[in-house]
Amino acid sequence: MLHDWGVIATAFSYIGLLFFVAYYGDRLSPTQRGRVSAYIYPLSLAIYCTSWTFFGSVGFATRTSVDFLAIYVGPIVMIGLCTPLLRRVIQLAKSQNITSIADFIGARYGKSQAVAATVALIAIVGSVPYIALQLKAMASSLETILSEDQAFSSIPIIGDIALMVTLAMAVFAVLFGTRQADATEHQHGLMFAVAAESIVKLVAFLAAGAFVTFWMFDPQDMIHRAMKTPEAVRALEYSPTIGNFLCMVVLSFCAIMLLPRQFHVSVVENTSDSDVTRARWLFPLYLVAINIFVIPIAIAGLITFPFGAVDSDMFVLALPIEGGAPLLSVMVFIGGLSAATAMVIVECVALSVMLSNDIIVPLVLQRSQRSREGKDFGDFLLKTRRFAIFAIMVMAYFYYRALGHTQLAPIGLLSFAAIAQLAPAFFGALLWRRGTARGAIGGMLVGVAMWVYTLFLPSFLDSNTAGILLLQHGPLGIEALRPQALFGTDLPPLLHGVLWSLALNVLAYVLLSLARQPSSIERVQGDLFVPSELAPIAPSFRRWRTTVTVQDIESTVAQYIGAERTKLSFEAFAESHHTRLEPAAPADFELLQHAERLIASSIGAASSRLVMSLLLRKRTVSAKAALKLLDDSHAAMHFNREILQTALNHVRQGIAV
Repeated sequence: MLHDWGVIATAFSYIGLLFFVAYYGDRLSPTQRGRVSAYIYPLSLAIYCTSWTFFGSVGFATRTSVDFLAIYVGPIVMIGLCTPLLRRVIQLAKSQNITSIADFIGARYGKSQAVAATVALIAIVGSVPYIALQLKAMASSLETILSEDQAFSSIPIIGDIALMVTLAMAVFAVLFGTRQADATEHQHGLMFAVAAESIVKLVAFLAAGAFVTFWMFDPQDMIHRAMKTPEAVRALEYSPTIGNFLCMVVLSFCAIMLLPRQFHVSVVENTSDSDVTRARWLFPLYLVAINIFVIPIAIAGLITFPFGAVDSDMFVLALPIEGGAPLLSVMVFIGGLSAATAMVIVECVALSVMLSNDIIVPLVLQRSQRSREGKDFGDFLLKTRRFAIFAIMVMAYFYYRALGHTQLAPIGLLSFAAIAQLAPAFFGALLWRRGTARGAIGGMLVGVAMWVYTLFLPSFLDSNTAGILLLQHGPLGIEALRPQALFGTDLPPLLHGVLWSLALNVLAYVLLSLARQPSSIERVQGDLFVPSELAPIAPSFRRWRTTVTVQDIESTVAQYIGAERTKLSFEAFAESHHTRLEPAAPADFELLQHAERLIASSIGAASSRLVMSLLLRKRTVSAKAALKLLDDSHAAMHFNREILQTALNHVRQGIAV
């Protein structure tokens, strides 16, 4: 028999073990780390498999048979077949000192602060339901495993297990995700813990599947009994609709790259190209392994429990309990805890970086730049990110409280659809040089507005009479504006919402981008993100000149990354350029770009551009002139690189002549 205190103690002991694993991972020497790093990256990608995978896939399969597989086809296609795309993104991120998905998209569109902030807000809006899904899964699993003994849950506040798990995960994320201001510095301990959790949840799920399939049931007996169970027959005979299936494939294809945590582990935490090569086969293999027993567990649950007696999302835990295997039940519970905690911790770290770098820092810089002059900005960044983590967890907790009895899969798909609104701007950044910041912002805002109207609101409207009337007859009785049947479109709700939101998103992105010519910095960044084989064209910019000194720049950089690191970096710069940096000498554009890149490692590309423009503004007539000067420096650097590359590309022909 499982008792409250024993299960709770086991859960918190496991979280304590994660602290130790992360601490141990941080203390490993580079040589020791190299022995295990070969598998850290592929296993960290498995953070994609959250409690939705661990619990929700079984529940999904009880209703829609093999539809759940669509959520894994997209990631297999992206990681297994589209590795050149992933390598390109990693290469760009490293060269630009990218810290997040918001930073990446913002950097492409002229290092636009508005673009980065828009992406950050959409990422937060789309991720909060997903974090709430993890809290709901943990609360449901605790309710299932403690169903016979509810003494603990009766204690005020402490008995609110979801709240306790929320606070514990927030503390873990703060301790191991916000130790340094440099958001591009690899967090080996955290990734070590995430990889360990990937192993735990895989072993736990396979153990539960083997127990149910070969111990509780015989495979032939299971099939024979399933044919006599109406619910099982209904699930097995369900015929997936091709539209819905392809829609989920597209959403999952976007999610594996655009979810904040996935971008963080696959791009920011990447250490070598060999990691991508290894992940190309190991990650798809992991996805196949963790889904092998989904259908057998779903069928066994439908056979064992009367319809509605047990939440189908909890079959993977309820079946070992029913089969009299308490130790396996605790193991499965810990596996679910691993799936949830890994996602929540890394997601919160990634979101906190975006919230601080792309929303809070720009506001602080613009409003109180003088008062912060000369002060250490690193400490402020860390405090901001820690506060952001707790704020995000609190929002997710209250969203979880509002969910009611919603199944796990619909919550996850809602979140995927929100994150997919970043896809046109993201893939356009890599494929279309003509895209602009105005187009990216317009497309994302239109797409999110349609997502809210066609998917988010309907998820709450069906709980009251007024909401049901709106869904059936549209606002003010205008049936053409029904949220789930716009202009008479007769499609499944998910496909309908995704199709309308992404179609209008792409349309707005293209039209607004074509409405005006890209700025000089947008052209420069566009050439970096979308390489051209054409010969370089000299940019039209004035003679580059500034009265900002080397000392001014060094002092500014030190505020964000520390005096010691700044000194070492500037010395390395001087040595590589065979020059001597005199403190009172005017800074050239190469030093300015070097400083901007250093600051970007702490606060992102868009905010670092703002910092440098504020520095230049002291010595120029206006903010516009400062930004023009900064953009001209980018254009000058880019033109010089292109001239050199063109010369190298044609040196063989020249020698032949």
